[in-house]
Amino acid sequence: MSFRTSAIDYVEDVAPGSGALPPRAWYASSDATSLSLNGSWRFRLSPTADARDDSFAEEGYDAGDWAEVTVPGHWVLQGHGSPIYTNHLYPFPVDPPHVPTENPTGDHLRVFDLPAEWPSDGGAVLRFDGVESCARVWLNGTDIGEFKGSRLPHEFAVGHLLKPAGNVLAVRVHQWSAGSYLEDQDQWWLPGIFRDVTLLHRPAGSVLDFFVHASYDHVTGEGTLRVDSDVDGRVSVPALDIDAATGESVTVAVQAWTAETPRLYDGVLAVEGERVPLRIGFRTVELADGLIKVNGKPILFKGVNRHEWHPERGRALDLETMRADVLLMKRHNINAVRTSHYPPHPAFLDLCDEYGLWVIDECDLETHGFTEQGWRDNPVDDDRWTPALLDRAARMVERDKNHPSVVIWSLGNEAGTGRGLTAMAEWIHGRDASRLVHYEGDIDCRDTDMYSRMYAFHAEVEQIGLGLDGGTHKRRELPFIQCEYGHAMGNGPGGLADYQRLFEAHDRLQGGFVWEWIDHGIRHPELGYAYGGDFGEELHDGNFVCDGLLFPDREPSPGLLEYKKVIEPVRIEGGSDGTVRVTNKHDFADLSALAFEWAYQVDGETVEAGTLSVPALAAGESADVKLPVQPQNGRGAETLWTVRALLAADTAWAPGGHVVGWGQFPVAARPAVSVARTERPVLVERRITLGPAVFDARTGALTSIGGVEVSGPRLDVWRATTDNDDGAEWQPDTRYGVLWRQLGLHRMQHRLDAVELDDDTLTVRTRVAPAAREVGLSTVYRWTSDGDRLRLTVSVTPEGTWTLPLPRLGVRLGVPSSADRVRWYGGGPGEAYPDTKSASLLGRWDSSVDDLQTPYVRPQENGARADVRWAEIGGLRIEGEPEFWFSARRWTTEQLDTAAHLTDLTAGDTVWVNLDHGQHGIGSQSCGPGPLPQYFLRAEPTEFSFVFSRTD
Repeated sequence: MSFRTSAIDYVEDVAPGSGALPPRAWYASSDATSLSLNGSWRFRLSPTADARDDSFAEEGYDAGDWAEVTVPGHWVLQGHGSPIYTNHLYPFPVDPPHVPTENPTGDHLRVFDLPAEWPSDGGAVLRFDGVESCARVWLNGTDIGEFKGSRLPHEFAVGHLLKPAGNVLAVRVHQWSAGSYLEDQDQWWLPGIFRDVTLLHRPAGSVLDFFVHASYDHVTGEGTLRVDSDVDGRVSVPALDIDAATGESVTVAVQAWTAETPRLYDGVLAVEGERVPLRIGFRTVELADGLIKVNGKPILFKGVNRHEWHPERGRALDLETMRADVLLMKRHNINAVRTSHYPPHPAFLDLCDEYGLWVIDECDLETHGFTEQGWRDNPVDDDRWTPALLDRAARMVERDKNHPSVVIWSLGNEAGTGRGLTAMAEWIHGRDASRLVHYEGDIDCRDTDMYSRMYAFHAEVEQIGLGLDGGTHKRRELPFIQCEYGHAMGNGPGGLADYQRLFEAHDRLQGGFVWEWIDHGIRHPELGYAYGGDFGEELHDGNFVCDGLLFPDREPSPGLLEYKKVIEPVRIEGGSDGTVRVTNKHDFADLSALAFEWAYQVDGETVEAGTLSVPALAAGESADVKLPVQPQNGRGAETLWTVRALLAADTAWAPGGHVVGWGQFPVAARPAVSVARTERPVLVERRITLGPAVFDARTGALTSIGGVEVSGPRLDVWRATTDNDDGAEWQPDTRYGVLWRQLGLHRMQHRLDAVELDDDTLTVRTRVAPAAREVGLSTVYRWTSDGDRLRLTVSVTPEGTWTLPLPRLGVRLGVPSSADRVRWYGGGPGEAYPDTKSASLLGRWDSSVDDLQTPYVRPQENGARADVRWAEIGGLRIEGEPEFWFSARRWTTEQLDTAAHLTDLTAGDTVWVNLDHGQHGIGSQSCGPGPLPQYFLRAEPTEFSFVFSRTD
């Protein structure tokens, strides 16, 4: 006797499901009646997939003692079970298509009445836009089917089952299924009905499926429209005077759709029983001359990878959250989205059409976990799974085919290679010849229309741009994109500007997509934001799920501000003879939507400003524009010009005055800081006084300046390692964060060698070195004063053989906790590091100490301001020679280094200030390359100075 019944065989069936209607085009609305079934549902969670008790699906079942959950939603984010985060490891044994008996299963129940206006004739369709990972559906006690494909729509014909009132909709959702093997994306595993559930009336003669073909001829300026429909009807576009039968082609003069100029025409598809609104964008995508071209021009992707995420609702996004994402992208100069690694909610693509973003629409497919066994048994190379793969490809293409923003179809992500992928590519090419096909894993480009890579190092990208990368003949003839680069995990990513220079230098390099858009932190009452391991997962990948340009609350990170600057669509550079060179970096739009303004600054303060007349340059054009006559202010000071490009008027995505790009270039350099040596150090008992300063005579340590208590300063080389410092486990030889700890740089010991006084200098000689190692840093502090100011000159000489760069090089000092405000003249307003300071704008800035901190979900080095000339904090003014990196925080670097969450950090009685001569670069080695060599902080003989004085 066997107790395993066929009722749950569908869970482990490799087939995509049964009972669902063929996929078709999605549209937001029509004049047909519809009923949203979102809202509160009754819910019961079971630990296994045992399906012998289906009685809950029957009419009259009493679920009064069940819990309630919100649909769309994930039950594990509503108090039932816990989420699981893995990057690529399957959180269950790899034995396809089998899944564990311990398979959390959620029974969902919703009783609904039809609205009074619901028509009595025609049929009805029940649509699920997204359920993870496998669902079986009953309506009024009738089993209507089951399906897999979590991020894809499924519809069922249910008109014959409906009644005016008391309809019982029952949905059983299993967390694990055969489909889970195809959905091993780098994200939280979150079961539930997480997208909309809708009942659609289907009148007699209503629309079934339709395909809007809207091409554009860039030579004639004409567009050709043809709408193919399964049901004959007519298409009207009033603005173009089009009224044509379905299947009929009409050619008229149009304005093209591009991501920069997203012109949409409103139309209507009218058939006997239904009218469907259309939003039509005319554009042509092609592979020509070895390049991806739209409307006859090659385009440059300045993109991001976007998972769907909300810190409380997971992947259950509402329209306003999706709109917020699109607006933030547009305001930060992003022009493209790869929908990693599944089709998004369909409304997101409507927004991309409306506001203008190029989209790579990616199929709901990833089998990354099979890499652990050398891709053995990989479903994409197993013919039994091919129907499921084709079903997923069809559901993506058919749903999204009418969006002009979608220019490329992607087969999926990190699924190895195999016959199933080839079958998908062949089907997509056959179904839609108007778009290109992408898949990063197809290294020889057998099935794809472009060469795509992840995290290729800068040097290799340059070789690809030069056509020196080898590969098959076909691949060498294709354009190149980085579908993932610039891993935005924690502090970073670094090196974006260096990538962008390569993209712009070589035609074959058509840009890339930063990984990724948003940190997937889950709001937690005790931890702030939780990440992998915070829910007791057996297997997890820690904070690797927090690798976005947005923090979980959708506040931009410094990485997003850096990216905005790097990819700005207008380049502003200092010219010669009092001119500024303006270059239009758009692919299509001219500069008529922008206004320009200039400011002349003296020591960081604007003394004069005005508008600048710049011609409406066409895409790709440059012009040298005359600046005003240089003001006479600022003799003997540092002076510079700042020129900004702003929106001249309100747009759909930002208000007038929004800064699109800027440039800054010097006129006169900063004069040297001079301090006369007029004071003598005086030894009195246990104290040494020198000008405004007091030192401990035994150790030579500074204790106060002008009455302000000070702890330190002393040499500091350690920083709380960033995610990018710690690197990826598959790069063992260059993970400097790990190597620094092995060397002992996080526990340096300071040896006092001498305290020396002469006529005008207090000299303190030390050696700073890690235990158990012979390498060290001979460090000499020389103090002088003119009576009011105190000058410190630090000389550092490496001893022994240093094979590693240093994390930082500078001094750390403490000031009383009452120090709250910071003013500085230097880079700002946000943090910057050697390879992340494109967006650092020279000026005068003001902040609280708390606001200097960058709230990375996992605490790490943050908050440094670059190119600081002077800073004021706690009654002290600090000037640097040369410029320095400034940071201040209410905890030590060591406390920051050991914290797992922001809630682990508590303010102490000291504000710790770092004055750094140098910082090591950031890179993006949490998944990509480390810093380029020019951003290394090498251990070599160095000297730098600071001047201290009171501010009052």
